[in-house]
Amino acid sequence: MDLKYNDSQRKEYFKNTQRIGGSWVRVFEGDEEFYSSAYWDLLTNIWMKDGPVRKTDALRFMTNIKSAHTAGKYVETAIAKGILIEEDNPGDARSKLLRLSPEMRGRLDEFFDGCVRDIRSCVRRIATLGPTPDEP
Repeated sequence: MDLKYNDSQRKEYFKNTQRIGGSWVRVFEGDEEFYSSAYWDLLTNIWMKDGPVRKTDALRFMTNIKSAHTAGKYVETAIAKGILIEEDNPGDARSKLLRLSPEMRGRLDEFFDGCVRDIRSCVRRIATLGPTPDEP
Protein backbone atom coordinates (compact mmCIF):
# COMPACT_ATOMS: atom_id res chain seq x y z
CA MET A 1 0.00 0.00 0.00
CA ASP A 2 1.39 3.37 -1.02
CA LEU A 3 0.51 5.80 1.80
CA LYS A 4 0.42 9.47 0.81
CA TYR A 5 0.51 11.16 4.22
CA ASN A 6 2.63 10.74 7.35
CA ASP A 7 1.36 9.85 10.84
CA SER A 8 1.41 13.48 11.98
CA GLN A 9 -0.83 14.48 9.10
CA ARG A 10 -3.27 11.63 9.72
CA LYS A 11 -3.36 12.46 13.44
CA GLU A 12 -4.10 16.10 12.63
CA TYR A 13 -7.08 14.96 10.56
CA PHE A 14 -8.25 12.76 13.45
CA LYS A 15 -7.96 15.65 15.94
CA ASN A 16 -10.09 17.75 13.60
CA THR A 17 -12.69 14.98 13.50
CA GLN A 18 -12.75 14.94 17.31
CA ARG A 19 -13.28 18.73 17.36
CA ILE A 20 -16.23 18.35 14.99
CA GLY A 21 -17.70 15.67 17.25
CA GLY A 22 -17.41 18.02 20.22
CA SER A 23 -19.06 20.76 18.23
CA TRP A 24 -21.94 18.40 17.39
CA VAL A 25 -22.65 17.90 21.12
CA ARG A 26 -22.64 21.68 21.63
CA VAL A 27 -25.37 21.99 18.96
CA PHE A 28 -27.56 20.23 21.53
CA GLU A 29 -26.29 22.25 24.48
CA GLY A 30 -24.40 19.25 25.86
CA ASP A 31 -27.30 16.78 25.68
CA GLU A 32 -25.26 13.68 24.83
CA GLU A 33 -28.39 11.70 23.91
CA PHE A 34 -28.01 13.29 20.47
CA TYR A 35 -24.34 12.26 20.09
CA SER A 36 -25.41 9.36 17.91
CA SER A 37 -24.98 8.38 14.30
CA ALA A 38 -28.76 7.95 14.08
CA TYR A 39 -29.35 11.62 14.94
CA TRP A 40 -26.44 12.68 12.74
CA ASP A 41 -28.00 10.86 9.78
CA LEU A 42 -31.52 12.07 10.52
CA LEU A 43 -30.81 15.73 11.16
CA THR A 44 -28.09 16.33 8.58
CA ASN A 45 -30.20 14.73 5.85
CA ILE A 46 -33.20 16.87 6.77
CA TRP A 47 -30.91 19.93 6.87
CA MET A 48 -29.65 19.07 3.37
CA LYS A 49 -33.20 19.01 1.99
CA ASP A 50 -33.83 22.71 2.80
CA GLY A 51 -37.46 22.02 3.59
CA PRO A 52 -39.94 19.54 5.01
CA VAL A 53 -39.52 15.84 4.28
CA ARG A 54 -42.01 13.03 4.51
CA LYS A 55 -41.77 11.28 7.84
CA THR A 56 -41.32 7.89 6.15
CA ASP A 57 -38.36 9.28 4.19
CA ALA A 58 -36.83 10.70 7.37
CA LEU A 59 -37.02 7.28 9.01
CA ARG A 60 -34.97 5.86 6.13
CA PHE A 61 -32.26 8.49 6.66
CA MET A 62 -31.14 6.54 9.74
CA THR A 63 -29.30 3.86 7.79
CA ASN A 64 -27.85 2.14 10.88
CA ILE A 65 -31.32 1.63 12.35
CA LYS A 66 -32.96 -1.36 10.67
CA SER A 67 -36.29 -1.21 12.49
CA ALA A 68 -38.82 1.45 11.45
CA HIS A 69 -40.23 1.25 14.98
CA THR A 70 -36.85 2.06 16.53
CA ALA A 71 -36.20 4.83 14.01
CA GLY A 72 -39.61 6.23 14.91
CA LYS A 73 -38.53 6.45 18.56
CA TYR A 74 -35.59 8.65 17.55
CA VAL A 75 -37.90 10.89 15.53
CA GLU A 76 -40.42 11.13 18.38
CA THR A 77 -37.64 12.11 20.81
CA ALA A 78 -36.47 14.84 18.43
CA ILE A 79 -40.07 16.10 18.12
CA ALA A 80 -40.57 16.06 21.90
CA LYS A 81 -37.33 18.03 22.41
CA GLY A 82 -38.41 20.66 19.86
CA ILE A 83 -35.69 19.77 17.37
CA LEU A 84 -38.11 18.60 14.70
CA ILE A 85 -41.58 19.87 13.91
CA GLU A 86 -44.20 17.47 12.61
CA GLU A 87 -46.97 18.79 10.40
CA ASP A 88 -49.72 17.52 8.13
CA ASN A 89 -48.77 16.90 4.53
CA PRO A 90 -51.03 19.11 2.38
CA GLY A 91 -50.24 16.95 -0.65
CA ASP A 92 -51.09 13.61 1.01
CA ALA A 93 -53.38 13.36 4.03
CA ARG A 94 -52.01 9.86 4.75
CA SER A 95 -48.53 11.14 5.57
CA LYS A 96 -46.82 13.63 7.85
CA LEU A 97 -43.99 16.03 7.15
CA LEU A 98 -40.98 16.77 9.34
CA ARG A 99 -38.86 19.88 9.33
CA LEU A 100 -36.17 21.29 11.55
CA SER A 101 -37.33 23.82 14.08
CA PRO A 102 -36.11 27.32 13.15
CA GLU A 103 -33.79 27.29 16.17
CA MET A 104 -32.27 23.93 15.21
CA ARG A 105 -31.91 25.04 11.59
CA GLY A 106 -29.92 28.03 12.81
CA ARG A 107 -27.79 25.90 15.11
CA LEU A 108 -26.97 23.50 12.29
CA ASP A 109 -26.16 26.38 9.94
CA GLU A 110 -23.68 27.66 12.56
CA PHE A 111 -22.32 24.14 13.14
CA PHE A 112 -21.58 23.57 9.45
CA ASP A 113 -20.13 27.05 9.10
CA GLY A 114 -17.72 26.14 11.90
CA CYS A 115 -16.96 22.79 10.24
CA VAL A 116 -15.97 24.52 7.01
CA ARG A 117 -13.76 26.93 8.95
CA ASP A 118 -12.18 24.04 10.88
CA ILE A 119 -11.51 21.91 7.81
CA ARG A 120 -9.86 24.84 6.05
CA SER A 121 -7.57 25.32 9.07
CA CYS A 122 -6.92 21.59 9.25
CA VAL A 123 -5.81 21.49 5.62
CA ARG A 124 -3.33 24.29 6.29
CA ARG A 125 -1.96 22.48 9.38
CA ILE A 126 -1.63 19.21 7.45
CA ALA A 127 0.36 21.00 4.77
CA THR A 128 2.89 22.22 7.37
CA LEU A 129 3.42 18.70 8.76
CA GLY A 130 4.96 17.21 5.67
CA PRO A 131 4.76 16.87 1.94
CA THR A 132 1.30 16.60 0.44
CA PRO A 133 0.67 14.87 -2.84
CA ASP A 134 -0.72 16.77 -5.76
CA GLU A 135 -4.46 16.48 -6.20
CA PRO A 136 -5.48 14.22 -9.08
